[in-house]
Amino acid sequence: MIVSTVFALLAFAANSVLCRLALGENTIDAASFTVVRLVSGIIILLALIKVTSKAKPEKIESQSKGSWLAASMLFIYAVSFSYGYISLDTGTGALILFGAVQITMIITSVISGNKLHLSEWLGLSIAFGGFAYLVIPSLTTPSLLGFMLMSMSGMAWAFYTLIGRKSKNALSDTAHNFLRTSPFVLALIIFGFNNAYITSTGFLLAVLSGAIASGIGYFVWYIALTTLSVTQAAAVQLLVPIIAAMGGVIFTRELISLRLIESSILVLGGILTVILGRYYFVHLPAKKAAKL
Repeated sequence: MIVSTVFALLAFAANSVLCRLALGENTIDAASFTVVRLVSGIIILLALIKVTSKAKPEKIESQSKGSWLAASMLFIYAVSFSYGYISLDTGTGALILFGAVQITMIITSVISGNKLHLSEWLGLSIAFGGFAYLVIPSLTTPSLLGFMLMSMSGMAWAFYTLIGRKSKNALSDTAHNFLRTSPFVLALIIFGFNNAYITSTGFLLAVLSGAIASGIGYFVWYIALTTLSVTQAAAVQLLVPIIAAMGGVIFTRELISLRLIESSILVLGGILTVILGRYYFVHLPAKKAAKL
């Protein structure tokens, strides 16, 4: 499932780039971006279900249909993310978001009784340190509202990810999770109607973010989660800002800095430590004990 994990992380990074372009350039307001993003996700996912159901018929009763809890987390993540970036710069927002994701998932894992090996703690510390090393130079003191919104977004995404680890049908679950955000989307349309503004560029970026980076990306992420431990899922997501920074170099002609290279090495090294540490110190001993 390495391919699905890599694809999902690339989609997350693409989502970040698209969001920055849309909201940073004021081509669309935060509420409209969130609405178009989620509606686009609904449309593409329902279309995929329609196509796949013809190729492989499945009884409706046996299909997974997501949950209202997952849909609520998805909406909270999306709307908090959009509004959070109004008062935060990219570096500060990314650090708060991914820091909240990692901390929430690790705490939840420990509370659930999954003890982390020393190598996993070490790897997570190295990876998070590398990520912080990348964004710290651009950090500013965040506004309290922006900090709270982005923290809420990260926590919501962490819970959405944890819920996804139990998914039996990634496509159906993701599609129904998006579809269940409809009442929340309608409320957001009413709430943000008077302040709505959309340019053709902003609309296109929101559609790409919703249909490709979010809809398909989150569907593939649910597939990847079936092979990842909670710790691994938390760690690999720290790759997203690194990939996004690379995307900035490619698509916006930003220069590659030595700091970017150094932080990338730290993040990759930390993630490798988490994955190998869990395999050699947790899974391998368990297999040997089972054979005795």
